[in-house]
Amino acid sequence: MSQQPPDRSTASPPARPDASMSLLTNVMDHSLDDGYAEATAKRKADGSAAMPRTLKAKLGLAACLVLAALVVTLGAAEARVSAPVLAKEREELIERIDTEASAADKLESQVDKARDDVGERQRKALEKHGGDQGQLVALLSGATAVRGPGVKLVVDDAKGTDQGGGGPRETTGFTDTGRVRDRDMQRVVNGLWQSGAEAISINGQRLTALSAIRAAGDAILVDNKPLVPPYTVLAVGDGKRLSTAFEDSADGQYLRALKDTFDIRTGMSVQDEVRLPAAPSLIVRTAEPKAADTGSGAADTGKGTS
Repeated sequence: MSQQPPDRSTASPPARPDASMSLLTNVMDHSLDDGYAEATAKRKADGSAAMPRTLKAKLGLAACLVLAALVVTLGAAEARVSAPVLAKEREELIERIDTEASAADKLESQVDKARDDVGERQRKALEKHGGDQGQLVALLSGATAVRGPGVKLVVDDAKGTDQGGGGPRETTGFTDTGRVRDRDMQRVVNGLWQSGAEAISINGQRLTALSAIRAAGDAILVDNKPLVPPYTVLAVGDGKRLSTAFEDSADGQYLRALKDTFDIRTGMSVQDEVRLPAAPSLIVRTAEPKAADTGSGAADTGKGTS
């Protein structure tokens, strides 16, 4: 029985660990394109890659170097010369800013003094023409600071309310956000007046018969001055009676509905004493004091009387 010769085929060599990275290996081994290498070798063979050997070529290279050095030197000299000028201009600009800021502060101080003077003249006029009721007229017009018992009502947005969204409340009187709106504060103030408040302020802004509560975007304005929540409303009056009357009024129920439905935070407390500042100077453009009876009625002027 013949025997088959043993199999002498050799096993294939083991695969290289980096066989799967052949592309990366090729890039690393041949980082420079072969064409560049051939061009470099050709230039070396022709001698064009060496330094210029002729006098003309050397002079051209020297001229280029001198020109480059001249440009750099001129740039440095210009920068050195312009540096003091720029520093001087900067100092002059800072001085102008300081001067204008001082002038603005001076004008603001003059405006405050003029406002105080106008307010003082108004109070004296009220005392002069109001007779025994001068102080009462000044109080009712908001021309003087007042203090006395009353209530403190704090109204704030719901927790987690987005300060940037939500439109004004529509016909239903509500919105899907927990933001306090200008019309909400209008109802609160009107409800307090109706409940017997003698003087009211919101975040330190005294309200008068000429005060306006409006909105500008998402901000609430009182007499064109923006306020930020929480809104603290102080009202002078009989504290317990005022609090009870407001909570039982339609405006008090409106505020309670805002709290129950939209989680707007509210809180009212009776205070033994609250202090309200005087209102800014009042500017009356239509009403005029009633003159002495001269036989012609006020209706002839078409203006109201006080």
